Amino acid sequence: MPRPTQAATHEFERNAMSGFPMLFINVLWLLGCLYLFFSSIARVQYHPGQFPWGVPIAAVFFLAGLIALFGYFTLQPNEARVQILFGSYKGTVRKSGFHWANPFYSRSRGGQGSSTAENNAKPLSNRDLLRSVRADLTPAKPTKLSLRAHNFNSETLKVNDKRGNPVEIAAVVVWRVADTAQAVFDVEDYQSYVQVQSESAIRSIASRFAYDHGVEHEATLRGSADEVAQALQDELQVRLAKAGVTVEEARLTHLAYAPEIASVMLRRQQAEAIIAARQLIVQGSVGMVESALTQLERNGVVKLDEERRAAMVSNLLVVLCGNGEATPVINAGTLYG
Repeated sequence: MPRPTQAATHEFERNAMSGFPMLFINVLWLLGCLYLFFSSIARVQYHPGQFPWGVPIAAVFFLAGLIALFGYFTLQPNEARVQILFGSYKGTVRKSGFHWANPFYSRSRGGQGSSTAENNAKPLSNRDLLRSVRADLTPAKPTKLSLRAHNFNSETLKVNDKRGNPVEIAAVVVWRVADTAQAVFDVEDYQSYVQVQSESAIRSIASRFAYDHGVEHEATLRGSADEVAQALQDELQVRLAKAGVTVEEARLTHLAYAPEIASVMLRRQQAEAIIAARQLIVQGSVGMVESALTQLERNGVVKLDEERRAAMVSNLLVVLCGNGEATPVINAGTLYG
């Protein structure tokens, strides 16, 4: 029976009050509380035996004014703040500037690694123990998120391509947060999620394509950079949609054969390059020989029978296709002697 899919959290934008008018009201509020406090004390001096009701009232309202001071926050362009009130999502503020909101909105969001019960349920390796200690020492994540573009440079990964050849591959991913609610509530740590899923997508894409020399009209990692980049971007977008992240660009930055087969593949590439060069030389030589014979016959310089024509063609091809320079031999005798 398939497990039920967790419902995604979706962002809705909310406007916060401007901070400057609220700051003016807050200062007047505190000054009024101080005036009420001292005036109540002075009134008791002139009317002994009367209870100073203004003192506790002024103290309560002064405390409320102090609490209101914690509601101010600023946002720079391409920044957003997720509003969380006692664990409930109340919206996202995206407008830059100086704002005031409910001072009881959380300024940090919880969730740090695995729970203590999970850690005690199974033995931890040294690596997991180090991650657990780092998670405990890591401060709580803020509710303010950056909406700017981020670059993620993956490490050089060793993957088998479509033909099973081990290759080294790395990529750069340009991404940004599109849905702040999904980034905060649907995944534990969206930045770590992007890194892990990016490396997984790079491995998946590398296994779909051959390094080079695929079948006819088949895309390869080395010869179809744009197509591979688009496939990688599409794969990443599907994986990172759960975290509210949009991928703007993904492109390979490193591609090479693994060291254990690099020398063999290099010799194969050199052989293919030599064959291609030889084919070009032969095609050019045949054209030059044909042009030379045609011009000689047209100008009436010499008349050759089939046997001597074949000999001249052979000699010219040897000279034109040879690796070294030809050493001419001058025949001083008769041509048909």
